[in-house]
Amino acid sequence: MEELKEELQTTSKNLNKYNITGMSCAACSARVEKAVSEVPGVETVSVSLLTNSMGVIGTATANDIIKAVKDAGYGATQVDTLNRNDEDILKDTETPKLFKRLILSVVFVLILMYFSMGHMLGLPQPEMSHLTMGLIQLVLCVIVMVINRNFFINGTKGLIHGTPNMDTLVSLGSSASFIYSVVLLFTTHEGMPELYFESAAMILALITVGKTLEAKSKGRTTDAIKSLIKLKPKTATVLINNEEHKVKANEVQVDQIFIVKPGESIPVDGIILEGETSVDESALTGESIPVDKQEGDKVSAATINTQGNITCKATRVGSDTTLAQIIKMVEDASQTKAPIAKVADKVSGIFVPVVIIIAIITTVIWILLGNPIGYALSRGISVLVISCPCALGLATPVAIMVGNGIGAKNGILFKTAESLENLGRTEIVVFDKTGTITKGEPQVTDIIPNEKFKIQKEELLQIAYSIEKKSEHPLAKAVVNYAEENDVKRKTFTDFQNLPGNGLKATYHESTNNVSKKFSIHAGSLSYMETIVKIPDYIKEQSEELSKQGKTPLFFSKGNTLLGIIAVADTIKGDAKETINQLQDLKLKVVMLTGDNERTARAIAEMAGIKNVIAGVLPDQKENTIKKLQEKGKVLMVGDGINDAPALTRADTGMAIGAGTDVAIDAADIVLMNSTLRDVPAAIRLSRMTLQNIHENLFWAFIYNTIGIPLAAGLFIPFGITLTPMFGAAAMSLSSFCVVMNALRLNLKHIHKTKK
Repeated sequence: MEELKEELQTTSKNLNKYNITGMSCAACSARVEKAVSEVPGVETVSVSLLTNSMGVIGTATANDIIKAVKDAGYGATQVDTLNRNDEDILKDTETPKLFKRLILSVVFVLILMYFSMGHMLGLPQPEMSHLTMGLIQLVLCVIVMVINRNFFINGTKGLIHGTPNMDTLVSLGSSASFIYSVVLLFTTHEGMPELYFESAAMILALITVGKTLEAKSKGRTTDAIKSLIKLKPKTATVLINNEEHKVKANEVQVDQIFIVKPGESIPVDGIILEGETSVDESALTGESIPVDKQEGDKVSAATINTQGNITCKATRVGSDTTLAQIIKMVEDASQTKAPIAKVADKVSGIFVPVVIIIAIITTVIWILLGNPIGYALSRGISVLVISCPCALGLATPVAIMVGNGIGAKNGILFKTAESLENLGRTEIVVFDKTGTITKGEPQVTDIIPNEKFKIQKEELLQIAYSIEKKSEHPLAKAVVNYAEENDVKRKTFTDFQNLPGNGLKATYHESTNNVSKKFSIHAGSLSYMETIVKIPDYIKEQSEELSKQGKTPLFFSKGNTLLGIIAVADTIKGDAKETINQLQDLKLKVVMLTGDNERTARAIAEMAGIKNVIAGVLPDQKENTIKKLQEKGKVLMVGDGINDAPALTRADTGMAIGAGTDVAIDAADIVLMNSTLRDVPAAIRLSRMTLQNIHENLFWAFIYNTIGIPLAAGLFIPFGITLTPMFGAAAMSLSSFCVVMNALRLNLKHIHKTKK
C-alpha cells in the first residue's frame, strides 16, 4: 500500500469541481453540460444531477465556466478542494428545507381540502356564498404555491432559456389548474363551479413529497465518501522541543515529529523513527488483519496503532495523505459519466418539450371530442405531472455512486465511472506473471541432500547459507532469507570468489580432533558443477524434473563431495489459483503474459490453473499482444510493473495491483489497494452488479413513462381506467424515489461471494 501514496497524487487529471444550483431533472443537467462544453478551452465536462455538481477538465477559466452556467439559467460556484470544510460534505442541507416545505404544504392543503371537499365527506361547512368559498380556496392555493415557488421560478427560467425541465412540467400543470379555476370563479354567476384549486395545490405537495424522499435517499448514496471523511483524525501529538503538544491533525507540518500511542489513530502519513507495533489498516484497505510495523516502515493517516508507542516523522499532510487522495479519487469518479448515461441524456434533452406537446395535443383532442374544457384540461395536466425526466437522469449516476462507494470500502478504487461500467463487459483477463500471479521474489522450494553420502539437510543448508551470504544475486538472497528464517548457523569461509556465469567458490577450514582440514566450497549451476564434482544420474534426473516445474536448481559441493540441490523459484501467490477458478466460473478467458521462457511459464501457469499462456514476450511487445487479443473480445489487463504500463493503457480496462509500481498504477483505470488477486473477480462482480442495476433503473424509468403518459392522456379510458392529476403527481413523486432505492440495494450485495 505504501507505493500507492506517490501515485494517488497524480491519478486524477486536473479536474475542477463546481456546485450547481437550480437543477431539477436530467434536462437541466444536459442543458448545463451543453452550455459549458461550448466554452473555449473546455476539454470534457460532466454534470451530476445526483450530487448537483460538475467536473470540468480543460484550460477554461472558472469565471468563463460560471458565466456559461448562469447564462443557461442556473447558478454555479467553484469548489475549493484544498481549503474546503469537509463537514459541509457530511451535512444534508437540502432535505431539511424540503421537509419544512412539505410540512407547510400539507397543513395548507388539508385546510384547502376541507373547504373544497369537506361537504362530500359530510364535514360541517360554514355558511358562506359560493364566491367567498371560492376566494378562500384561491388564497389557500396561492399560499401553497408561494411555499413551493421554486417550482415556478426554475420552471419559468427553463422556458425563458428554451430549456424546459421537470419544474416546468410541474409549474405548467399547477398553473393551468389554478388559472382555469380563477377564470371559472369570476365568470360563473350561478351555482358553485367545479374548481381545481385543490388539484393545483395537491400537485405541488405530492411532488414535494417525492423530492423529499429522493433527497433523503440520494444522501445515502454518498455514504462511502462520508464514511471515509469521518475517518480523518482530528488531533495529533507532536514533539516540540522534546515536549508533547496536542494540535489539530491538519496543522501537522511535513518532517514534524509526532507520537502515536496504542489505540490512537495515526494523524498523517509518516515513517516510523522509533518503536514497533501492529497497525490496523482496515479503514483504508478493508483487510482486517493488523500489519506489523517497525523502524523505517511507512504508516498512513486514519490507520490505528494497536500496540506499542511509535515515534514518526510526517511525510505527507493535509490533502496529500493517502486517505485524502483516496477520498479525492472516489469523488472524482462520481464527477465522471458512464457511457451508458449518454443514452438517458439524449432522451432527457428532448423529453420535456415532447411531453408539453403531448399535453397540448391531448387537451385539444379531448375538447374536439366534445368533452368539457375542465375534463380536457385535467387530461393534459395529468400528462404534464406524471412524466418524470428525473428518473431517467438518476438511473445511471445513483448506481455508479453506490457501486463506486462499495468498491472504495473494499479497497477497489475506480478512477472513472467509465471504468466501473466497462469492467463488467470484460471477456478476456490477462495477467502479468512476475509480481502479479507470482510473488515477484524467488523463494526456496526444495532442499535435496545427496543421500548416497548421507548428507544431512542441516549441513547442506549451512554450507549454502555461508557461501550465498557473500553473493548479491536474487537467487542467493532466496537461500539466505530461508536460512535466516530457520535460524541456520553460518560457517566462516575465506577466499570468496564470484565466477560470473558459473557460480561461487570459497575455502572452508574445518577442525576435527585438533586436526585442521581445508575444503573447497562450490555453488552453481549443473553445467558448472559437473566440472567440479561427479553428479550422480539420479541427481541429474531430479534437477531436470525441477527445471520442468519452472524451478532453478542450485548445486553445492564440499571438496570432492556433492552435498545436494536447493531449488529456488518465484512461487505463485497463495490466492492465485482460487482467483483463476473464480474468473473461469464467471465465464472469462484467462491468459498469462510473460517474458519468461515457455517451459517456466507453462509450469507457473499449471500451478495457477491457467490454460492460456503467451511466453517470451518482450516488454515493448506486450502492448501489441493486448491489441491482438482485443480482436477476440474486451480485454482486462492486470499488472504491477513498469513494463506493464503500455499494456495497461492499451487494454479496454487496466487494473493495477496496489503494491505495484507508480507507473503501473498511473496507467491503470482501477487500483486494487489490498494487492490481493481475489479483488480481481470481486471487482468484476461489482461492475456486473452495478451495470445490471443501471439497466433495471433505465428499464423502470422508460417503462414508467411509456405506460404513465398514455394512461394520463386517457388512452385507457375505454377500458375503464382513468387517472386524475393528483394521482399522476403522486406517481411522479415516487418514480425517482424508486430508482434511488433500487440503486441502494447494491449495498446488500457481497462482491466476494462466489457462485458457480
